[in-house]
Amino acid sequence: MPGRLLLPALAVVAGVAVLAGTGEATDPRGAGREAPRRAPDLSRVGSAPMAFGGPTGRRALTDWSVRGRRVQAPFAVDPRRLTMRAFEGSVARFQTTFTLPASGDYAIRFESVNHRAQIWLDGRLVARHTGAYLPFDVRARLAAGRHRLVVRADWRDPVRMRAQGWHRTWFNFGGLAREVTIRRLGASELDSPGVVTRVAGRGADSTVTVRVRNRGAARVVRVRGSLAGVPLAFPARRLGPGRAAWESARARLPRVRLWAPGRPALYPLALDVPGESGYRARVGLRELRWRGGRLALNGHPLRLRGVSLQEDARGRGDALRPADMDRIVARLRGLHANAARAQHPLSPPLLERLDAAGILVWQGIGAVDHPGEWAGTAATGVRRARLSVLQLRTHPSVLAWNLANEVKANGVAAGQRAYVDRAARLAHRLDPGRPVAVDVWGKHLPTRAGRMYRAVDAIGGTDYEGWYANLHSSPAAVDAAIGDWLARLRQAFGRRVLVVSEFGAEGDARNPAGAPGGLAFQGRLVARHIRAYRDDPRLSGMIVWALRDFAMRPNFLGGSVRAHAPRIVLRRGLNQKGLFTYDDRAKPAARVVGALFAATARAGARPQRRRGRSASSPKA
Repeated sequence: MPGRLLLPALAVVAGVAVLAGTGEATDPRGAGREAPRRAPDLSRVGSAPMAFGGPTGRRALTDWSVRGRRVQAPFAVDPRRLTMRAFEGSVARFQTTFTLPASGDYAIRFESVNHRAQIWLDGRLVARHTGAYLPFDVRARLAAGRHRLVVRADWRDPVRMRAQGWHRTWFNFGGLAREVTIRRLGASELDSPGVVTRVAGRGADSTVTVRVRNRGAARVVRVRGSLAGVPLAFPARRLGPGRAAWESARARLPRVRLWAPGRPALYPLALDVPGESGYRARVGLRELRWRGGRLALNGHPLRLRGVSLQEDARGRGDALRPADMDRIVARLRGLHANAARAQHPLSPPLLERLDAAGILVWQGIGAVDHPGEWAGTAATGVRRARLSVLQLRTHPSVLAWNLANEVKANGVAAGQRAYVDRAARLAHRLDPGRPVAVDVWGKHLPTRAGRMYRAVDAIGGTDYEGWYANLHSSPAAVDAAIGDWLARLRQAFGRRVLVVSEFGAEGDARNPAGAPGGLAFQGRLVARHIRAYRDDPRLSGMIVWALRDFAMRPNFLGGSVRAHAPRIVLRRGLNQKGLFTYDDRAKPAARVVGALFAATARAGARPQRRRGRSASSPKA
């Protein structure tokens, strides 16, 4: 007999309410009912997930059909057609089936669907969700046997997306961009763990926080756990039906290898309510401090040598496979980078690879828009930021929560100012072990930082002197312009941590090598910037834009630089500031950056004193 939903369709639709933009789902059906305490074996359902970290017992649903084709998720629909018609978006229905060994409550988790999703289980609509790169759960009580899952992905009208606060900074790829997993729900749930570490002598003191939810009748629930093999003593907590609480425990690790670029030690984190639920992750123990405009990692000064990245692989779009992620990490390591920057929350399996490689991430969360512009609402932006912090805060690679991209002066709208201030304070409560950052836009710096920045710890600035500005100036004039811009950055933001988070130039072999847009020009300009930033003791680092060329709106042709150099030849629809081409061939600028970063790393390898302020335990 085929499996089926064990609730009428109306109850399912009403019972699973996914909040647009948050990924949070309500599940009132679990309240007051004694849920099964031991989950069945799901090893025959789907395949092993790409991400190691997460709730125990998950299986990935990888085999799907869409538009008459059999595909493997993650999957972007027709990513090879980078035309305007494809960019405008379409609708596609993904279908799969799975067979469950036992009846019970299940959660199906979608890590990303672009852009509007409707979910059907066995012919019944059970959930809706809006927004890519944000996970959400669909919950239902299912019978043993075979089930049919349908996902309608609608990624039409990117102009409307942006107007509603969902701007994309690269091509509008549609589909299942990340994993889909299923897990059995027991009498309790564990989610959103966080780890904050304080260095203590040759060891570390770590505080672990996790949310526990009771899905059964009122009772006492106790979380058990260990970090790096050291037991964690969580308090017992009486929880009512459907109630949740945040629990914390501390571990003293007297002799431990701290996580750092070049020495990315990882340790197991295990959390359980025995027989009911569990969570596993690999975490790095490290302490970030920031004071007086300086970053310190494990007591040593930290300077970033970074390259920005987009999750875009030619022929697959943003639906990256493990080999695509491995290639990104290998490229960063080959450049001697210790940091990367991303404008959208990165996928957990990519962050796990960056954890293991010892590469820090200036991690963008919340709303993104065109430079100096703002759309959307503060409330939606704050919800998105909250979800991303809670999802990604176990990753030692995440260096800072960057709330906004290329903000103009002190913000262009009341909603933007409210969003930055509220999200910064929220991020500090959820994760006090990391600084909160904002990226500011080029020459459009404030004379003095306003109230929007009062809870912001770090500033990233975009500096395109010699490209969008002073394109035809002499090298000496470009150097002077970079120095003037740095002085303005320091004047505006006082003793906050300062990073140049974006700089570079387009590079295409169809231009004369030494002319604007040429490959030699690109390498020389990037080198000039790196040397200027390297020699500024007030900067905490630099991040080149970008690792690899990537697809954008199909009518993009270089932006405002063409007003100064209309004869530049660029490939329409690509951002060509990458150190590698879209098909992953190194440009001369890659060798230049690799050599300069290697020299900078050698110069900074000497032991240093500890400095800066530490963090307290995380709150939720």
